Amino acid sequence: MKKLLYSFSLLFFIACSSSQNASKEDINTDYSAKYAATITAENLKKHLYIFASDEFEGRNTGEPGQKKAIKYLKDFYVSQGIASPLGGDDYFQEVSAEFLNKNSRRGQLKDSENVLAYIKGTEKPDEIVVISAHLDHEGIKNGKIYNGADDDGSGSMAILEIAEAFQKAAKAGKGPKRSVLFLHVTGEEKGLLGSKYYTENPVFPLANTVCDLNIDMIGRVDKAHTLDSNYVYLIGADKLSTELHQISENVNTKYTNINLDYTYNDENDPNRFYYRSDHYNFAKHNIPVIFYFNGTHDDYHKPSDTPDKIEYDLLAKRTRLVFYTAWEVANRESRLIVDKAQPKKK
Repeated sequence: MKKLLYSFSLLFFIACSSSQNASKEDINTDYSAKYAATITAENLKKHLYIFASDEFEGRNTGEPGQKKAIKYLKDFYVSQGIASPLGGDDYFQEVSAEFLNKNSRRGQLKDSENVLAYIKGTEKPDEIVVISAHLDHEGIKNGKIYNGADDDGSGSMAILEIAEAFQKAAKAGKGPKRSVLFLHVTGEEKGLLGSKYYTENPVFPLANTVCDLNIDMIGRVDKAHTLDSNYVYLIGADKLSTELHQISENVNTKYTNINLDYTYNDENDPNRFYYRSDHYNFAKHNIPVIFYFNGTHDDYHKPSDTPDKIEYDLLAKRTRLVFYTAWEVANRESRLIVDKAQPKKK
């Protein structure tokens, strides 16, 4: 009888130990690679050939093609079961023609929309990690459609893949501690207007916004990198938070091994790209940012910026870098520290 009781006790001890070890393993296991692997060149290509097709008429702000674009984005989020922070079936933050025309000198614009979706955080839901890209492009000029496959169809579709990866993790009970907002802004080509509207009318308080990871053109290769396409330009990562810069570097070293080019991060660079995409409207409010960019090319702002010229394997790799960075920021114990002053705009 004593032997039998001893055997039961031993089995119970082993079972408890195994359960505790499994719990520890579950806490410490890095699941990010599993979900990053769901971001594929094939999916990006499928989406982009639709989003940058002639049917979308160049997605000009407020025009019928842009309305088709926002419907495409909403339909995707609905299909994935990713909620809107606006509640219910409303994924559109209205940006009025009055606001657009007041802030732009580029012709008379019609009412437009930002598209918002989000995944609520499990532990720190009030802290928000924003991933942004602009959904608009140049529209139709002189009878030619400016499809904007790279600018910024590439960033827009990258967000869809990142959102799907986060959602798969969330459904498996793995994610994220902080809330993640997927923000597609309008009117970038008219003067960063959609992001300006959001930061002046935020759905989540800017004080609770941890960072903005902004993606604007990541599907091509510029002339400076024709011999080595394994690169991406990073702009702004170290401007406000040394922690964000270090996280970005560490994540890249661990997972993606892309050559991070900081040429355009130089305050003296004449292109001034730090001030020229939607992240800047967050940075102005002392929110740390990273701007992911492949540089300009011969098809920049031309009708020839078409989806057949995108390097989809490279687009997928760069998209995974953004995902890994967002995953780390969203799941780390402490919020990013803002330890640097905003550079003065010269």
